[in-house]
Amino acid sequence: MGLKSLRLMLASAPALVLFRDSPQNSARHGTILFYHGFGASKESCVPVLSRLATAGFLAVGIDGIGHGERRYVDFDARFPPFAPHRRGDAHLEAAFLEVVRATVGEIPDILDTLLHQHWAYPEQVGIAGLSFGGFISYAAVVADTRIHAGAPVVGSPQWKLPWSDSPHLHLDCFYPTALLSQTAGLDPTQPPAAVRAFHQHLAPYYVQAPERLCYIEYPTSAHDLTPQDDEQVWNAVVNWFETFLASQ
Repeated sequence: MGLKSLRLMLASAPALVLFRDSPQNSARHGTILFYHGFGASKESCVPVLSRLATAGFLAVGIDGIGHGERRYVDFDARFPPFAPHRRGDAHLEAAFLEVVRATVGEIPDILDTLLHQHWAYPEQVGIAGLSFGGFISYAAVVADTRIHAGAPVVGSPQWKLPWSDSPHLHLDCFYPTALLSQTAGLDPTQPPAAVRAFHQHLAPYYVQAPERLCYIEYPTSAHDLTPQDDEQVWNAVVNWFETFLASQ
Protein backbone atom coordinates (compact mmCIF):
# COMPACT_ATOMS: atom_id res chain seq x y z
CA MET A 1 0.00 0.00 0.00
CA GLY A 2 1.37 3.44 -0.94
CA LEU A 3 1.79 6.25 1.53
CA LYS A 4 -0.52 9.25 1.72
CA SER A 5 0.32 12.75 2.84
CA LEU A 6 -1.41 15.87 4.08
CA ARG A 7 -0.19 19.43 4.53
CA LEU A 8 -1.99 21.36 7.23
CA MET A 9 -1.63 23.60 10.25
CA LEU A 10 -1.51 21.92 13.65
CA ALA A 11 -2.30 24.66 16.13
CA SER A 12 0.09 27.37 14.84
CA ALA A 13 2.63 25.02 13.25
CA PRO A 14 2.89 24.03 9.56
CA ALA A 15 2.94 20.25 9.34
CA LEU A 16 3.46 17.50 6.78
CA VAL A 17 1.76 14.26 7.80
CA LEU A 18 2.54 10.88 6.23
CA PHE A 19 0.53 7.72 6.82
CA ARG A 20 -0.88 4.52 5.38
CA ASP A 21 -4.65 4.09 5.07
CA SER A 22 -5.90 6.94 7.32
CA PRO A 23 -4.48 9.23 10.02
CA GLN A 24 -6.83 7.76 12.63
CA ASN A 25 -5.83 4.17 11.90
CA SER A 26 -2.12 4.98 11.79
CA ALA A 27 -2.40 6.82 15.11
CA ARG A 28 -3.52 3.58 16.73
CA HIS A 29 -0.02 2.28 15.98
CA GLY A 30 1.52 5.48 17.34
CA THR A 31 1.90 9.17 16.47
CA ILE A 32 5.41 10.57 16.12
CA LEU A 33 6.32 14.25 15.97
CA PHE A 34 9.50 14.78 13.97
CA TYR A 35 11.65 17.92 13.91
CA HIS A 36 14.26 18.78 11.27
CA GLY A 37 17.80 20.10 11.56
CA PHE A 38 18.70 23.75 11.99
CA GLY A 39 18.02 25.83 8.88
CA ALA A 40 16.09 22.98 7.24
CA SER A 41 12.36 22.25 7.01
CA LYS A 42 9.84 19.44 7.38
CA GLU A 43 10.31 18.62 3.68
CA SER A 44 13.92 17.67 4.34
CA CYS A 45 12.61 14.94 6.65
CA VAL A 46 10.49 13.11 4.06
CA PRO A 47 12.83 10.07 3.92
CA VAL A 48 12.56 9.58 7.69
CA LEU A 49 8.85 10.39 7.77
CA SER A 50 8.36 7.79 5.03
CA ARG A 51 10.21 5.15 7.08
CA LEU A 52 8.00 5.85 10.07
CA ALA A 53 4.80 5.87 8.03
CA THR A 54 5.78 2.67 6.22
CA ALA A 55 6.20 1.05 9.65
CA GLY A 56 2.57 1.98 10.36
CA PHE A 57 2.97 5.17 12.40
CA LEU A 58 1.35 8.54 11.86
CA ALA A 59 4.48 10.55 11.03
CA VAL A 60 4.11 14.28 11.67
CA GLY A 61 6.89 16.51 10.35
CA ILE A 62 6.74 20.04 11.74
CA ASP A 63 8.48 23.27 10.77
CA GLY A 64 10.30 24.76 13.74
CA ILE A 65 9.76 28.40 14.58
CA GLY A 66 11.49 30.55 11.96
CA HIS A 67 11.91 27.60 9.56
CA GLY A 68 10.25 26.15 6.50
CA GLU A 69 6.96 27.83 5.64
CA ARG A 70 7.58 30.40 8.35
CA ARG A 71 11.29 30.93 7.81
CA TYR A 72 12.53 34.21 9.20
CA VAL A 73 12.95 36.68 6.35
CA ASP A 74 16.26 37.66 7.92
CA PHE A 75 17.30 34.10 8.82
CA ASP A 76 20.73 34.38 7.20
CA ALA A 77 21.43 37.65 9.01
CA ARG A 78 20.29 36.24 12.35
CA PHE A 79 22.28 33.05 11.88
CA PRO A 80 25.44 33.40 9.77
CA PRO A 81 26.58 30.39 7.72
CA PHE A 82 27.73 28.34 10.69
CA ALA A 83 24.92 27.25 13.02
CA PRO A 84 25.05 29.32 16.21
CA HIS A 85 25.90 26.39 18.47
CA ARG A 86 29.13 25.92 16.47
CA ARG A 87 30.35 29.46 16.94
CA GLY A 88 30.98 29.76 20.67
CA ASP A 89 29.20 33.13 20.54
CA ALA A 90 26.84 33.64 23.49
CA HIS A 91 24.56 35.97 21.51
CA LEU A 92 24.13 33.48 18.67
CA GLU A 93 23.78 30.60 21.11
CA ALA A 94 21.00 32.48 22.89
CA ALA A 95 19.25 33.16 19.57
CA PHE A 96 19.45 29.46 18.72
CA LEU A 97 18.10 28.40 22.12
CA GLU A 98 15.26 30.92 21.90
CA VAL A 99 14.13 29.20 18.71
CA VAL A 100 14.34 25.82 20.43
CA ARG A 101 12.39 27.14 23.41
CA ALA A 102 9.69 28.75 21.25
CA THR A 103 9.27 25.62 19.13
CA VAL A 104 8.92 23.45 22.22
CA GLY A 105 6.34 25.89 23.53
CA GLU A 106 4.01 24.96 20.66
CA ILE A 107 4.03 21.25 21.39
CA PRO A 108 1.28 21.12 24.05
CA ASP A 109 -1.18 22.82 21.65
CA ILE A 110 -0.09 20.51 18.82
CA LEU A 111 -0.74 17.46 20.99
CA ASP A 112 -4.08 18.87 22.14
CA THR A 113 -5.10 19.19 18.47
CA LEU A 114 -3.92 15.69 17.53
CA LEU A 115 -5.62 14.06 20.51
CA HIS A 116 -8.86 15.96 19.92
CA GLN A 117 -9.18 14.73 16.34
CA HIS A 118 -8.05 11.19 17.20
CA TRP A 119 -4.78 11.54 15.36
CA ALA A 120 -3.03 10.59 18.59
CA TYR A 121 -3.87 8.44 21.59
CA PRO A 122 -2.62 8.53 25.19
CA GLU A 123 0.64 6.63 25.77
CA GLN A 124 1.17 6.36 22.00
CA VAL A 125 2.89 9.68 21.33
CA GLY A 126 6.56 9.84 20.40
CA ILE A 127 9.00 12.53 19.36
CA ALA A 128 12.25 12.44 17.39
CA GLY A 129 14.49 14.88 15.61
CA LEU A 130 17.86 15.51 14.08
CA SER A 131 20.36 18.00 15.58
CA PHE A 132 18.15 21.08 16.21
CA GLY A 133 15.28 18.59 16.28
CA GLY A 134 17.18 16.57 18.87
CA PHE A 135 17.38 19.62 21.14
CA ILE A 136 13.63 20.05 20.73
CA SER A 137 13.00 16.37 21.50
CA TYR A 138 14.81 16.47 24.84
CA ALA A 139 13.12 19.70 25.90
CA ALA A 140 9.70 18.46 24.81
CA VAL A 141 9.89 15.48 27.18
CA VAL A 142 10.35 17.96 30.04
CA ALA A 143 7.58 20.23 28.74
CA ASP A 144 4.83 17.65 28.15
CA THR A 145 4.33 14.42 30.06
CA ARG A 146 2.16 13.00 27.26
CA ILE A 147 5.27 12.13 25.26
CA HIS A 148 5.72 8.42 25.86
CA ALA A 149 8.89 7.80 23.84
CA GLY A 150 11.69 9.97 22.46
CA ALA A 151 14.53 9.36 20.01
CA PRO A 152 16.77 12.42 19.52
CA VAL A 153 19.68 12.13 17.08
CA VAL A 154 22.90 14.21 17.36
CA GLY A 155 21.18 16.76 19.58
CA SER A 156 21.92 17.62 23.20
CA PRO A 157 19.98 17.78 26.46
CA GLN A 158 22.64 20.12 27.90
CA TRP A 159 22.43 23.69 26.68
CA LYS A 160 25.62 25.71 26.44
CA LEU A 161 24.19 28.68 28.30
CA PRO A 162 23.20 28.50 32.00
CA TRP A 163 19.46 28.61 31.39
CA SER A 164 17.23 26.96 33.99
CA ASP A 165 15.15 25.09 31.41
CA SER A 166 18.09 23.14 29.98
CA PRO A 167 16.73 19.56 29.96
CA HIS A 168 19.77 18.09 31.72
CA LEU A 169 18.74 20.02 34.84
CA HIS A 170 15.40 18.19 34.96
CA LEU A 171 16.34 14.54 35.29
CA ASP A 172 13.21 13.76 37.29
CA CYS A 173 11.00 14.70 34.31
CA PHE A 174 12.20 11.91 32.00
CA TYR A 175 11.13 8.61 33.55
CA PRO A 176 9.05 6.72 32.44
CA THR A 177 9.47 8.18 28.93
CA ALA A 178 11.35 5.62 26.84
CA LEU A 179 14.43 7.54 25.72
CA LEU A 180 16.86 6.54 22.96
CA SER A 181 19.76 8.94 22.36
CA GLN A 182 22.11 8.50 19.40
CA THR A 183 25.31 10.49 19.00
CA ALA A 184 28.33 10.67 16.70
CA GLY A 185 31.71 10.00 18.28
CA LEU A 186 33.59 12.49 16.06
CA ASP A 187 30.94 15.20 16.21
CA PRO A 188 32.60 18.64 16.64
CA THR A 189 29.20 20.35 16.75
CA GLN A 190 27.59 18.29 19.50
CA PRO A 191 30.33 16.25 21.17
CA PRO A 192 28.83 13.10 22.67
CA ALA A 193 30.28 13.50 26.17
CA ALA A 194 27.38 15.59 27.47
CA VAL A 195 24.76 13.12 26.21
CA ARG A 196 26.75 10.16 27.53
CA ALA A 197 26.97 11.79 30.97
CA PHE A 198 23.27 12.68 30.85
CA HIS A 199 22.37 9.02 30.36
CA GLN A 200 24.63 8.01 33.22
CA HIS A 201 22.84 10.49 35.49
CA LEU A 202 19.44 9.27 34.26
CA ALA A 203 20.16 5.58 34.90
CA PRO A 204 19.13 5.60 38.60
CA TYR A 205 15.72 6.97 37.63
CA TYR A 206 15.19 4.01 35.28
CA VAL A 207 16.32 1.28 37.63
CA GLN A 208 12.86 -0.35 37.60
CA ALA A 209 12.75 -0.37 33.78
CA PRO A 210 16.30 -0.05 32.40
CA GLU A 211 15.15 -1.20 28.97
CA ARG A 212 13.41 2.18 28.58
CA LEU A 213 16.74 4.03 28.47
CA CYS A 214 19.29 3.51 25.69
CA TYR A 215 22.40 5.35 24.51
CA ILE A 216 24.12 4.54 21.19
CA GLU A 217 27.30 6.22 19.96
CA TYR A 218 28.65 5.87 16.43
CA PRO A 219 32.42 6.22 16.89
CA THR A 220 33.45 6.91 13.29
CA SER A 221 30.75 9.47 12.38
CA ALA A 222 30.89 13.26 12.58
CA HIS A 223 27.76 15.41 12.90
CA ASP A 224 26.83 14.42 9.36
CA LEU A 225 26.53 10.70 9.80
CA THR A 226 28.19 8.26 7.41
CA PRO A 227 25.72 6.53 5.08
CA GLN A 228 26.12 3.27 6.98
CA ASP A 229 25.54 4.91 10.36
CA ASP A 230 22.66 6.97 9.00
CA GLU A 231 20.91 3.75 8.00
CA GLN A 232 21.49 2.21 11.41
CA VAL A 233 20.32 5.34 13.21
CA TRP A 234 16.93 5.48 11.55
CA ASN A 235 16.42 1.72 11.78
CA ALA A 236 17.06 2.06 15.52
CA VAL A 237 14.54 4.92 15.77
CA VAL A 238 11.84 2.88 14.04
CA ASN A 239 12.58 -0.15 16.22
CA TRP A 240 12.46 2.00 19.36
CA PHE A 241 9.01 3.27 18.55
CA GLU A 242 7.87 -0.20 17.54
CA THR A 243 8.87 -1.39 21.00
CA PHE A 244 7.55 1.46 23.13
CA LEU A 245 4.59 2.84 21.17
CA ALA A 246 3.16 0.15 18.93
CA SER A 247 3.14 -2.49 21.66
CA GLN A 248 1.16 -0.38 24.12
